[in-house]
Amino acid sequence: MESIRFEYNDFLACCGSTKFAKEMASMSPFTNLDEAVHAARDIWFNKVDVAGWIEAFSAHPQIGQTPSSAHPKDMSAQWSKGEQSTALATGTATTLQELADWNAKYRQKFGSVFLICASGRGTLEILNELKRRYSNRPIVEFEIAAQEQMKITELRLAMLFSAKINAAAPVDQHSSTATTKAGEDRMSIIGAHLASASEKNPQASTRTRPPVTSHVLDIGRGCPASGIEVHLEIWKGKQHPPSFADADFGSWMLLGSATTDRDGRSGQLMSTVDDPKPGIYRISFDTGKYYPMGFFPFVSIVFKIKESQKFEHFHVPLLLSPFSFSTYRGS
Repeated sequence: MESIRFEYNDFLACCGSTKFAKEMASMSPFTNLDEAVHAARDIWFNKVDVAGWIEAFSAHPQIGQTPSSAHPKDMSAQWSKGEQSTALATGTATTLQELADWNAKYRQKFGSVFLICASGRGTLEILNELKRRYSNRPIVEFEIAAQEQMKITELRLAMLFSAKINAAAPVDQHSSTATTKAGEDRMSIIGAHLASASEKNPQASTRTRPPVTSHVLDIGRGCPASGIEVHLEIWKGKQHPPSFADADFGSWMLLGSATTDRDGRSGQLMSTVDDPKPGIYRISFDTGKYYPMGFFPFVSIVFKIKESQKFEHFHVPLLLSPFSFSTYRGS
């Protein structure tokens, strides 16, 4: 299997820590993306010190103020523009100003920019997360920022591999595709976040997150609900659509499952690059384990995706308490 070599500046663009870039360059070449990500995590969390973390945080522009005149060869700045494109596109003058004000408050309290993996996130979502994290103790927030930096680094590593593979392809059309195959599963999830809009299907290429997502908010306690297992299924029965009286559980096909994280997010239920097929979907939550004394052993929400909606995003959140729940189609 052919390995792919990167230079120090490539890794510095992925993560602004010089220690990180040197360590990654010393381990290059890498056989596939998974190998590079595994090395990056080990280096970032086990070898880079506090000063290196702060150095990496400082390399990021403030959310909502990405430099518009970045040099084309400055990969880090160009990637920041792409990562923040959704936030800039969904912001109004009022929300962007409020975001700037909260960024200033955050910097005053914590001494650095507010760091979040912004890819695919709108202005209001980022602003709400900033406000929520502002109440953290500095030591807690520092750890969260380091986790967000790693998410950004993984996205950018995927872009590096994608660029190398695409650049090499025209040189030898008969060369082995083993390197591509080795990393394609992970790249379909991570690399598509920053995919170019120039691909064959421009609507699909701009997708920055899985087509169906969810989060769970514990309204009884006023906090995200973590540790809840979530299943996403599609109806495969002969009857289309299923009726209210249908109880044929064997006619539902599992598409993906995940467990909500500490922010209540469900994680990966479908691949980012997939377009959902038109049909009836069901998203189910194992609420019984979360609330053993609650009224609902599980909650299932059934919804429909039409042919004309297959390029849209479907966010199906669950607002939960021990004795009630509600939902809506979010953005």
